[in-house]
Amino acid sequence: MLLLLVALQSLGGLLLLAIIQLSWTYFTTPLKSIPGPFFAKFTNLWRFFDTYGGRPELTHQLLHKKHGSAVRLGPNVVSISDPKYLRVIYNTRGDYLKLKKTDPWKSKFYTVNDTKVGNQIIKNVFSTLSNEWHSTALRPIQKFYKMSAVLAQEPLVDLTIHSFFKHLDEKFVDTGKACKIDEWMLFFSWDVIAQMTFRRPMGFMDEGRDHSGLLHTADRALDYFATIGQIPALDHWLAKNPIRPIGPPSFDSAAVFCAQQVMERKQSESNPSRQPDMLDGFLETQKVNPEAVTDNDLISALIVNIVAGADTTASLLRSVIYYVLKNPKVHKRLQEELDNANLATPVPYATATTLVYFDAVIRESGRIGPGVGLLLERIVPQGGLALSDGKLIPAGTIVGMNPWVIHQDKEVYGEDAASFNPDRWLRDVASGETEEDFQARFSRMKATDLTFGAGNRICLGKNVALMQVYKAITTLFLTYDMSLVDPKKEWHVQNSWFVRQSDIDIKIQRRKVTKA
Repeated sequence: MLLLLVALQSLGGLLLLAIIQLSWTYFTTPLKSIPGPFFAKFTNLWRFFDTYGGRPELTHQLLHKKHGSAVRLGPNVVSISDPKYLRVIYNTRGDYLKLKKTDPWKSKFYTVNDTKVGNQIIKNVFSTLSNEWHSTALRPIQKFYKMSAVLAQEPLVDLTIHSFFKHLDEKFVDTGKACKIDEWMLFFSWDVIAQMTFRRPMGFMDEGRDHSGLLHTADRALDYFATIGQIPALDHWLAKNPIRPIGPPSFDSAAVFCAQQVMERKQSESNPSRQPDMLDGFLETQKVNPEAVTDNDLISALIVNIVAGADTTASLLRSVIYYVLKNPKVHKRLQEELDNANLATPVPYATATTLVYFDAVIRESGRIGPGVGLLLERIVPQGGLALSDGKLIPAGTIVGMNPWVIHQDKEVYGEDAASFNPDRWLRDVASGETEEDFQARFSRMKATDLTFGAGNRICLGKNVALMQVYKAITTLFLTYDMSLVDPKKEWHVQNSWFVRQSDIDIKIQRRKVTKA
């Protein structure tokens, strides 16, 4: 009995200590004037469970509508939606991300994406918090992501599109079966990025399923990253546990696949007449400067290239197809532009970018349904961040913008910002908008676009994704008549950092207007 009383007293003491600490934080923090959910002011558990629910972007939208441009999502976390701060928080200097060795308590959200091999923690260009490490890692390979280098891989994209359409014909057009286009956009995205990287698809389209389990692994890893990232300290006791890791499925199969491609390529004889891929470029860089690009660096870059590149591209492809098929007037106008353009198929990227209405459709799809649905977290540097209302967010505070929030800013995108409307990206001649006024409005919309991030951490694979999307969508709508099986049915969305959409079932038939 005595031991029980001692235990209860100890527990009560700990509880009292926790209450005192939370109360001290609540009443003394400089952030107490920033509005937000009550429990979020005390603990990050609020945003942990909100993210675990799978639709945090909707919560963020509602909170900003209620509280304004600054919302407190955690004891030391503030979400910003005022577009004028975008270039401040996400500047090219990266001073909103740097960490000092004397500040180990700062945000570790991105470090949850580190991988643990034995007792070693392996960083990558996405997860590192160091601008210096990021720049050093990118320097040898950055040139391969410039549009000129990406366009050199266009024949490999054409090859994958032909394969994609062959499978669509055999499995859906010829049989009359409904197509789960959300799944097939993912199969295509993984196969096309593998084709560009290794000149070899991963076989998802050939099998018509997740034959290796890699897609499931990627989904579970993202679920873990998004949720645990809200309380990064948990990662040390879970996936990074030094005794027994408890976490998401590992990317071992992806790592093995990438390592095999590297070894096979190194052992094979060079063939100058062969279509070069991204791995050829990486290996050539390693040959010239082996100290800057080790085998581990190479495999790490390849994994990020495959995993991150495929999921974000698939998300944008699904958004375009879903919103176009949901809006018959948009579908009709897009189809007319494509049919009147006298296009060859697969449509060359350079040609696709000249299609004015099509370009507007792509931009609007990325705006209304961006591929990332959480805060792009940064750290306020010394001097703090002064808000328009006079409030000062102190140095060390985690701040960020959610693309799903800022992309619906009415001052930038208009009163119908919550609606899908490609016309907003075109000059409004009917209302008398001048070319000068349109260019100013267009520039402001582009400057507020976080589809691929911004600043010194902008998505490395942006050009890769754009080429795939522009080519695949134009060629798809030129080749097939598509419609939703149930036009009234809404898609299912799961926000785990990357936004995954599902339940997009379509009917598909070959068009007689063109051939692929």
